[in-house]
Amino acid sequence: MKIIESDIIIIGAGLTGLTIAYLLRHQNLSVHIIEARGRIGGRIHTKYNENLAPQEMGATWLGKKHSDLIALLQELNVGIFKQELSNSSIYEPISTSPPQLVTLPPNDDPSYRIQGGTTSLINALADKIELSQIFLNQIVETVLIENETVSVKSATHDFQTKKIISTLPPNLFLNTIAINANLPTELINIGKNTHTWMGESIKVSLTYLKPFWQENSSGTIVSNVGPVSEMYDHSNYEDDRFGLIGFLNGAYFSITKSERLELVMKQLEKYYGSAARSFVSYEETVWRKEPFTFTDYESHILPHQNNGHPVFRQPFLDKKLIIAGSETAPQFPGYMEGAVRSAKAVCTWILG
Repeated sequence: MKIIESDIIIIGAGLTGLTIAYLLRHQNLSVHIIEARGRIGGRIHTKYNENLAPQEMGATWLGKKHSDLIALLQELNVGIFKQELSNSSIYEPISTSPPQLVTLPPNDDPSYRIQGGTTSLINALADKIELSQIFLNQIVETVLIENETVSVKSATHDFQTKKIISTLPPNLFLNTIAINANLPTELINIGKNTHTWMGESIKVSLTYLKPFWQENSSGTIVSNVGPVSEMYDHSNYEDDRFGLIGFLNGAYFSITKSERLELVMKQLEKYYGSAARSFVSYEETVWRKEPFTFTDYESHILPHQNNGHPVFRQPFLDKKLIIAGSETAPQFPGYMEGAVRSAKAVCTWILG
């Protein structure tokens, strides 16, 4: 087993983990990131297909109020652009009535997307970090605390450090990693009952050679009937590669990909006719089936339950363990903004 020594070990190479490493890069600290997946980004995952519009399988939108995220994007020279909504939307209120084309009111608080895909932010952060700091395909199995040393073990590596920072969803961290120390009962109870952002979501996307939906609507769909509850234009920043992206009802996680695609097609055909089947690519991510993001809860959990809870605002185990990540942020938990704010709070603890 290979031994890696470090001042700080970060579990998870998502937005929070990479931002922490980025913010600490000039602090004379050895920082390493352990990532279970074979890629960085976590719940930021842009699918790129040659000559097609990038498609977001995870985090996508931000707003003007997301000030810390916007400041980070500007610092990294990563651009944003406004989400296309136009002035009309297809609205399907009930199954016994046909879909309606409704006029949208003026939007004073538009949503924005990241130019080149949200993974552009992840790549920009990674470019500022030494490649040797990131270890992929490292599934953390145990954490052992022995005196002043913390040992984080995977199947192939033993990462020895003074401090660990978990950026995993709290429920995932507490249910999948064995720790040889007694964590506070409140942390365990709250953490295991904290909603995992995106955990129950199914994101679906389709790319097309022509944006046929723009002939009579903006591509915005809101349906109480489903199975797609929301869908939006997902063409690229240059507006020369076209797509649609939406959320499929999470109850369909247990059927096959082809069955989910057919459900999406039948719904879109109601609105757009046979043009809906002219797609070039279909992508989907069933986040419930992503074991490095989601594990089942022990009881029923409501959306955003315990996100931003005060219990997460302090280090544990004599300051050797910090629980970070978007779910833990006091403001905008569950969003990219929350992930960035969590990273900044962690750095304040470490340097303060």
